[in-house]
Amino acid sequence: MGYEQIAAVDLGSNSFCMQIGRVVDEQIYPLDVLKESVRLASGLTPDKNLDEAAQLRAIETLSRFGERLRGFQPEAVRVVATNTFRVAKNAKAFIPRAEKALGFPVEVIAGREEARLIYLGALQALPSPEKRLVVDIGGGSTELTIGRQAETFLMESLFMGCVSYSLRFFPDGRVDKENFNEAEVAAAREVQTIAKTFRKAGWSEVVATSGTAHAIAILLEENKLNPDGRDGISFEGLAKLKALIVRAGSAGDVALSGLRADRVPVFPGGIAIMLAIFSELGVDRMVYSDGALRLGALYDLLGRFQHKDMRDLTVREFMKRYQVDEAQARRVGGTALALLDRLMRRDVREYEACARFLHWAANLHEIGISIAHNGFHKHGAYIVTYADMPGFSRKDQEYLSTLILGQRGKLEKLPTLDDATWITLFCLRMAVLLHRSRDDAPLPLFDIQIAENGFLADFQKSWLRANPLTAATLEEEAVFWQRVGRTLRVGR
Repeated sequence: MGYEQIAAVDLGSNSFCMQIGRVVDEQIYPLDVLKESVRLASGLTPDKNLDEAAQLRAIETLSRFGERLRGFQPEAVRVVATNTFRVAKNAKAFIPRAEKALGFPVEVIAGREEARLIYLGALQALPSPEKRLVVDIGGGSTELTIGRQAETFLMESLFMGCVSYSLRFFPDGRVDKENFNEAEVAAAREVQTIAKTFRKAGWSEVVATSGTAHAIAILLEENKLNPDGRDGISFEGLAKLKALIVRAGSAGDVALSGLRADRVPVFPGGIAIMLAIFSELGVDRMVYSDGALRLGALYDLLGRFQHKDMRDLTVREFMKRYQVDEAQARRVGGTALALLDRLMRRDVREYEACARFLHWAANLHEIGISIAHNGFHKHGAYIVTYADMPGFSRKDQEYLSTLILGQRGKLEKLPTLDDATWITLFCLRMAVLLHRSRDDAPLPLFDIQIAENGFLADFQKSWLRANPLTAATLEEEAVFWQRVGRTLRVGR
């Protein structure tokens, strides 16, 4: 692999966490963990913009994390952002500031991708052959996953979290029976949307991860609130905890050992959500696992180095689901990658990513045909943009969608692209064009190279005369490139 240390950073709605691990064979041994309460979700304004105070808290934390990560290669660090980044309207404007402070790119991941990584983290920290339900109550969302060992069966992300619910139902920190019940009922409505499916799937063990679960488990254990002094989280213990907080009037005033001050403002919302999960899913007890999103992201990153990239599996599954012509995908992919090798040196930093996405785009370039042949590239781009694609971040999906959309037709419809992406897209377009006949006939010998502000494709004149359809298509292709200020010269 080449990396002795790798790192994962979890930009959560309540806390930012970073874990650094040492890689030995296929295992990761923890070296360092940093965690800071940022409460990013509390900075969301009513119109869903992240206020400047929350942004500054985040930047300050990321600057400290960035100091610890100095010297790490970009490929050895994965930074994942969760619900607040998903819902904030000004997230795109804020992310460049965050990346500058940290020194590494930020991936905004979908809710189900977050659930998958949480499950992977729990699996590494608490291996078990049992079919299990993994629950993670974050600051702005709650993820639930059912799986057995490395296989996941159900993954859901619900729009409720300890920060958002505490702000919504306990804005001044005061807790009474009425507002607590309102919070619990609201959470129950969210859980009800998935309860039937999850209960039908079933499980043998329930595992809770992350800060809310950890805080609850510590309180129940240290204050002997669980029946028979058992560890973990029990329904009876939660009910006692709720009663104590309601009686005290606030989480900060309750006489309990083990409640950290930074957890107090978001604690009532977390308990209400946990109680709703217990009630609606019929859970009696949960065990706690230290493994969470950041550990899952670390092992997912390790898998990419070891050629066990989840994204490869996702692409294969999509090919099956949308009944892709695999022979045509291989033809297009083989030619596109061969062209990339002629236009971009392998020691160029962007090469590896360009080749990886070009391979995936070639495999998926025809998935839109399952909807309609007319405009299939647009349908394919739409699928890739909005589908749940395990392993892919939103940025990954946007990039892949751009390649699929740009495989044919006018280029003006595309967003602004960098030079490496234009080269990658050119390779895909040429491969699609040259394999229009969908057969295994050998391609013509031609020279292809980077020209001034564009490309030169030098075909033999005799071949172009013998293939007038392709010759006409190449001339049309040159017009498309000219319209976006680039050139394609077809030698004759």
